[in-house]
Amino acid sequence: MLQPLFYLVFAEVFVILVLLFRTPLRKPLLLLLDRAKRGRGPVVASTAGGTLFVILVSILYNIISTQKRSTDGSPLNTTDQLILANHLLEASLLGVSLFLGLMIDRLHYYIKELRLLRKHMEAVRTLEKRNDEGKNKGKLKTQVSELEEEEED
Repeated sequence: MLQPLFYLVFAEVFVILVLLFRTPLRKPLLLLLDRAKRGRGPVVASTAGGTLFVILVSILYNIISTQKRSTDGSPLNTTDQLILANHLLEASLLGVSLFLGLMIDRLHYYIKELRLLRKHMEAVRTLEKRNDEGKNKGKLKTQVSELEEEEED
């Protein structure tokens, strides 16, 4: 159970690093995340996250029951100590993987919103440039006509 959790955590960290920095892998990863969030993707992700959360609660319950045995007066034997350490490692890896999954989701959302905001700002800038150019052409035409009238006088 520990090796897949380590792979999951390392994969999530890799995805976060790709999302944070502009690399050639960022755009395909964003497209992949966009497609994963369509259709049945959110349902599958919620189900997987819920399953991992239930497993985390189960492991925490086992940790608490193991620690209760030590408070009964008898010290923990070495087997119980190893099981407790294993459960603590599993719980921490599951908690970190759930947190990193939420972080990936939020990073994807913010990057997507930032891209839309930049496109909107660029459209506003081009619209303002067109308006300024139109005003400048109108001013130039009036100035030219005024100069022509002065020359005629």
